[in-house]
Amino acid sequence: MALYLIGDVQGCDDPLRRLLDDIAFSPSRDTLVMLGDLVNRGPASLAVLRRVQGYGAAAQSLLGNHDLHLLGVAHGARKAGRKDTLREVLDAPDRSALLDWLRHQPMALHRRLGGGDLLMVHAGVLPQWSVADTLAAAGELESVLRGPSLADFLQTMYGNAPAQWNDALSGSARLRVIVNALTRLRFCSAEGVMEFDSKDGAAAPPAGFMPWFDVPGRATAVATVAFGHWSTLGWKSRPDLLSTDTGCVWGGCLSAVRIGPTLQDRELIQVDCPQSQKPG
Repeated sequence: MALYLIGDVQGCDDPLRRLLDDIAFSPSRDTLVMLGDLVNRGPASLAVLRRVQGYGAAAQSLLGNHDLHLLGVAHGARKAGRKDTLREVLDAPDRSALLDWLRHQPMALHRRLGGGDLLMVHAGVLPQWSVADTLAAAGELESVLRGPSLADFLQTMYGNAPAQWNDALSGSARLRVIVNALTRLRFCSAEGVMEFDSKDGAAAPPAGFMPWFDVPGRATAVATVAFGHWSTLGWKSRPDLLSTDTGCVWGGCLSAVRIGPTLQDRELIQVDCPQSQKPG
């Protein structure tokens, strides 16, 4: 039995199929965690959703910013953007079942392996959040996404403010910080102020900011944090970090990581991807 983590697919079903064939994924034997952004920008979001949903309990997909955006568009909270490729999902006969499955997916996951902690998110973790804090914040958001207030929440989900976490935050402001940290974060200040304009690699942070995972004293540094979202960062593997978005939709690779009995037992498997969209 193997645990596989796969980075951002973004509607690229053929590379996903080829990657799963290469790793000989078996739903009866293996566990699959998609690290968010199943949909959008690529040509086959509907096929990706149907494929991953079809694996049942053997597969989970963290919710990424594009997945939440699909829910927002489907509920009328946002118009589809010029580069969005969501129409096939929205017009599908099984739309309701797929969207219901999607909103019940997790915002964060945790596993204990070989005496170490594996924390899985789509984008990042605020420096002051511990593993337990992250899971608690994710749980708050999950309860809203799965509950009767979904449509109301989606109306207030978009926006960059507040840019910093505060335990006293409440309501839509609190949920928006959680959404932005877990699904959009790349750079932040040492105090945890989030920056959303730059999409460059880690070597070119905006003035006063740094990659979230390099903030001194980050509370989750005791764990291994696996994430996607940051295609300009690409593959990065160190004891406290696994970065898996290798730019499939932009013509890069789609990456899977097999996690063994310990968190340092890692195998990278990749397939090449045709370019579906040009950056910028």
